[in-house]
Amino acid sequence: MLGRGMKSLILFGALALAACGNEIGDECIVSSDCSPNGDRTCIDPGAGGYCTILGCDVGGCPEESVCVRFFTGTFANRSCNPETENGLTDDCGFDELCTVAGECAPRSSEIRYCMLRCEDAADCREGYECRDLELMIDHGGEPVLADGAVVNSTSPKFCAVAGS
Repeated sequence: MLGRGMKSLILFGALALAACGNEIGDECIVSSDCSPNGDRTCIDPGAGGYCTILGCDVGGCPEESVCVRFFTGTFANRSCNPETENGLTDDCGFDELCTVAGECAPRSSEIRYCMLRCEDAADCREGYECRDLELMIDHGGEPVLADGAVVNSTSPKFCAVAGS
């Protein structure tokens, strides 16, 4: 029979293991590497994997991360001005969003992930870049902000695969 102290130690160890799970942005091969509870997903395992949460919204990501939207596919759409869209101008249709790159993209092509926040490249692991406004425009992705807020140079930056 196990003593009371040994039972407590075993219970503590089991609880600690159950709480284990990688942080947003950590390497992974399969989703269970990110969380044994199934609340995190492993994307892009060919590039070392990236632990994330799919389908986030403003304030819906863990503290160390930010909700980021990407648009799947390529579009030869109209130009728009993200600073004036849905205010002074309405270049995009009701079923489109004006991206930070200044192009109208179909809302149906949007996918959202929690991405690791960063201040500079040193905050991201090897092979990843800290996306500031210039890199968001060049490589895609933009933080999901509160209604009416515009992505600009003071918006949260995030770690994403370098150059893609």
